[in-house]
Amino acid sequence: MIAFTLNEIAAVTGGTLHGDDHRVDGAVVTDSREAEPGSLYVARIGEHADGHDFAGSAIEAGAVGVLGSRPLPGIPTVVVSDVQQAFADLARAVVDRAPRLRIVGITGSSGKTSTKDLLAQVLAPVGETVAPVGSYNSEVGVPLTVCRVTGDTRFLVAEMGATNIGNISYLARIAPPSIGIVLNVGTAHVGEFGSVEAIAQTKGELVEALPTTGLAVLNSDDPRVAAMVRRSVARVVTVGRGADAQVRAIDVELDEQDRPSFTITGLDGVPALPVRLGLHGEHQIGNALAVAVAARELGVAPEQIATGLAGARPVSRWRMEVHQLPSGVTLINDAYNANPDSMGAALHALQRMGRGRRTIAVLGEMRELGGLSASAHRDVGMTAAALGTQVVVAVGAGAEPIAAAAESAGVPVERAADVEEAHRIVMQLLAPPDVILFKSSRDSGLRYLGDRITVEQGGFLQEDGPAHA
Repeated sequence: MIAFTLNEIAAVTGGTLHGDDHRVDGAVVTDSREAEPGSLYVARIGEHADGHDFAGSAIEAGAVGVLGSRPLPGIPTVVVSDVQQAFADLARAVVDRAPRLRIVGITGSSGKTSTKDLLAQVLAPVGETVAPVGSYNSEVGVPLTVCRVTGDTRFLVAEMGATNIGNISYLARIAPPSIGIVLNVGTAHVGEFGSVEAIAQTKGELVEALPTTGLAVLNSDDPRVAAMVRRSVARVVTVGRGADAQVRAIDVELDEQDRPSFTITGLDGVPALPVRLGLHGEHQIGNALAVAVAARELGVAPEQIATGLAGARPVSRWRMEVHQLPSGVTLINDAYNANPDSMGAALHALQRMGRGRRTIAVLGEMRELGGLSASAHRDVGMTAAALGTQVVVAVGAGAEPIAAAAESAGVPVERAADVEEAHRIVMQLLAPPDVILFKSSRDSGLRYLGDRITVEQGGFLQEDGPAHA
């Protein structure tokens, strides 16, 4: 982080320092186990724990002070009335001390993390780039990411998630973007928002936060996103597959591993840019178009964009991880999160990768869908059937509508009450050269089942990243 003294932190947060002043030049952390020499420990009070109770451990690990809501005996503490707001104020102060910093905000119902990882990999060779670890996209995750900015950082890629109206506006005040990317508006979290219209209203807060000198990158293939052009005072560039997109993907081809190749047309100063992605899934094309536009706006040369897109690999765990296992099985672990759109994308990828081979879809519940839940799960079962999925393993009571719909369409279905039973069923079923997909919301636990079977089949896992909604 850009260094601050504890007295300076007190000044920017409206707090009072209790104890001696120290220089904070290490990581800002909310987990005492991640403290290091020079750290600031942010003592949040959550549903299950009071962070102040762990302040001593943070100090023992090298932290030089605490941001908290009460004085702590013998520990230098900046005391504030609202720790979360103070944390946000500190992060904004970091941004204000980095005048060369360019910030890109990314939002959407699905694809945020993959797009964030893709853009960060394209930008990194050009200049120091900070991007969230995993899916740090909340009121805690965004300040944590911002506080990693140093005096040498050129680019900050800020993933911005939401569960309520006003969330994106709040995050954009912490990390004010000059470029905003809106990927899509779907039904993820509709149970909390109440309607898809409310989701669209919230995602559009990102383009409303852009300055007149900024750039909004909008997916014209999504009508709700395309309509956001009216909500921004910034310049707008639309991307997509349709003829009305300003920046388009044409001549699309998919290899046997569902990796897309295509030509980008309409990119600033580039009549045609051939691109081959190293990532799996046709749905990555729209993500790549948005990344190309943002990178070009930030001064990245066309050939560097093409090279970066080709060399990019999955960074955050459980997002379209494709494992070619020594046993001869292909395992797709895409079970970090799930909503109707991402379920459909994953099933299409399974179908394309599984041509000429048996395909098995291990599917769990999609959560936070509210009143749409039953119909959305039935639609997933019908999609699996329509795409020719040869076996569906439905895990948990919440996945029963998937099982029933797939079964009614003639797909062989296995039902598992929990992950352990699913493991037994899968191990009895699985044989080379099967292609197997694991897809569910995070709390259903299928990502860990995919990991377990990967290891049992002789494969290796990526280094774990933190899991965050």
